Amino acid sequence: MPLAHNLNKVSKNLSKSTGSMHIKGRKFKQLNRATVRDKKLKLQKIESVERKSNELLIVSFLQEQIADNVEKPTYTLSEIQSLIEQFIDQDRQQLVQVKQEHRKGRPISNKQKLLTEKVKHEEHLFATGYKVPDLSHEETVTRLRNWNGTTGATTGFKFVNISKEMKEFPTVEVEMKE
Repeated sequence: MPLAHNLNKVSKNLSKSTGSMHIKGRKFKQLNRATVRDKKLKLQKIESVERKSNELLIVSFLQEQIADNVEKPTYTLSEIQSLIEQFIDQDRQQLVQVKQEHRKGRPISNKQKLLTEKVKHEEHLFATGYKVPDLSHEETVTRLRNWNGTTGATTGFKFVNISKEMKEFPTVEVEMKE
């Protein structure tokens, strides 16, 4: 019989056994492994959901920005960079506001710490390459305008990494024929 890894199955199997469990016993170790595995999986799931929601923030911001300008089919690199800059400026303005509300002699609030880290992370992403929908691609722009806000619908978008120092779009990869 294969060993159960799921905490529910392990605890169900152990509930059938009679008597108490010894600390150094096989069943106790099995239960401990299953508990640690369950905690690890829950943490991974939370991190994954958080990462996806953070990625969706810029996509929803871009959707709001391009929804106003319906007659424009595509955007240039400099326009996309300015949109990303506007996105980062939102958090910068919040950080400035929180810093102004901060009283001298008091410890820094958690909100200020989180905003500082968020701005620093976004600036780093923008310097190295921010993954955003390719607004130079006409079909992606129309899909983004019609986007319903779910993670699954983003699979239809063409994504591109845009950095602050970019002068032109990355070249399209071409397959070599022999």
